[in-house]
Amino acid sequence: MELFTRDDKLSTVIINNQHLLPVLNRFEIRLGFGDATIAEICSARNINLPFFLDIINAFHNPDYFPEAELLTISPTLIVDYLQRTHHYYLHWLLPKIENQLESLILSGKPNDENLKLLRIFFRKYKKELLAHIMDEEESVFPYVLNLTEAYETDGIIPESIRGKSILAYEKEHSDVDTKLNDLKNLVIKFLVADYDDNLCNEFLITLLRFEKDLIDHARIEDKILVPVVARIEKLMHHGK
Repeated sequence: MELFTRDDKLSTVIINNQHLLPVLNRFEIRLGFGDATIAEICSARNINLPFFLDIINAFHNPDYFPEAELLTISPTLIVDYLQRTHHYYLHWLLPKIENQLESLILSGKPNDENLKLLRIFFRKYKKELLAHIMDEEESVFPYVLNLTEAYETDGIIPESIRGKSILAYEKEHSDVDTKLNDLKNLVIKFLVADYDDNLCNEFLITLLRFEKDLIDHARIEDKILVPVVARIEKLMHHGK
């Protein structure tokens, strides 16, 4: 699969892979960019071009993940991107999935136990995912940003975050993508009920897209954010 380059028109990116639309939104890029190239768009919006290319290509091509290049990116850029992804999950994707699920349940027979089980499973998954996101937003990301600011200024670890480590976060990192896979398999393999096929298909397609997005999201956290911050911690403990 070919990779996008700085000279490709951004319109070509969307035509080739419409699933990248939410990724563009995370960089505050909206439709209506004419025939501008990726480089022109990034320059006009003050977007880090290498980071943008790495992200869209990693989402576009499952076999592409420029770990060495991404490890040179500032944690501030990475956290900003991850926070925008969280906003997309919380304010658009999860409500959409929940609405689709309720429509699917209403299409079946009243009090169908299999459809009720699907709702229960989803709500448990959602609760775990929300807890995971809140932990990152309230604990992990502030730690990363405070550490990065200290590293880029006086090189002294603030008292408020002293003794903490990104590796502890890595050990507690919930495998939420696995739970989503369980939900997907529950629908595909074990959903025996009367329901509207079209509504079920829409629900499943949204789950599949969400699953891919979450896998890429977790990959950026585990293989990029954690190693980058761990390197900064090591440098600060032993001096720049």
